[in-house]
Amino acid sequence: MKSPLLTLPGAVPAEGVDEGVAAHYGDLFREQRALADGTGFVDLSHRGVVTVTGPERLGWLHLLLTQHVSDLPPHQATEALILSANGHIEHALYLVDDGETVWAHVEPGTQDALIAYLESMKFFYRVEVADRTADIAVVHLPAGSIAEVPEGVVVRETPYGRDLFLPREDLESYAEKAGPPVGILALEALRVEQQRPRLGFETDHRTIPHELGWIGQAVHLQKGCYRGQETVARVQNLGKPPRRLVFLHLDGSEVHLPVAGTEIRLADDGPDGRKVGFVTTSVRHHELGPVALALVKRNVPVDARLLAGDTAAAQETVVEP
Repeated sequence: MKSPLLTLPGAVPAEGVDEGVAAHYGDLFREQRALADGTGFVDLSHRGVVTVTGPERLGWLHLLLTQHVSDLPPHQATEALILSANGHIEHALYLVDDGETVWAHVEPGTQDALIAYLESMKFFYRVEVADRTADIAVVHLPAGSIAEVPEGVVVRETPYGRDLFLPREDLESYAEKAGPPVGILALEALRVEQQRPRLGFETDHRTIPHELGWIGQAVHLQKGCYRGQETVARVQNLGKPPRRLVFLHLDGSEVHLPVAGTEIRLADDGPDGRKVGFVTTSVRHHELGPVALALVKRNVPVDARLLAGDTAAAQETVVEP
């Protein structure tokens, strides 16, 4: 969905999966600093919004999600995944329950497949699933923001900020009050700095939760059965995920960032050496310079110097091997 805020001065449209909102409003580093200082807001109105209502909603979702939600208190935010039968990540949900309804925002364009799966699992449970993307827009306020939240708006509050489930018709009027607009590239830069994975960026068709450090944050290890749990339990007990997420400090002398999918090799083997991983997200950070997230093979030494394409990279461990 194309955001009306793309008509604001300086707005440059994002591309790819984030098409429909602004990549930036003319000054990427200023916008990053604004978020880091707790000011401004990010238009995430392109994200899918799904609700689940009914008296059995939490118990039912508990059977399907990787997270423990059967006793989720009202207004407590959480994250959860839906896995395939083989334990591969299919959906990531960012949830909050307001006491009557579970609200979730998901990656743009994934809501239809998510709803189709949820509908197929309803059976005789007293739940109703709805796609609210057309009438609800997600707006992100950074941690420390003092921007006013309109009365009656559902809020999902985390250490990284607050996600507002705002009526889409109120998006433009809210933008006039919420402070300077910030593009999604600034939010992505802070996400990479915080080493937080994103579905479709750090994941591919065979990614399992252990590889990205989603255990605990989005996967509860002591809850009952759910689809894909066997893989989670097996990897947890054996301790051997095939790949691991790393944070890369890239050579700042390079003009171009290595794009997602750029092959990673051991620096000692040179640019023609064996591939040991690939870049998932790369950004220019206002303080750290060019940095990236990447997936590498588990057995890559944690102190090994790497090459992302032709760019030298030093790694920080996100997921222990």
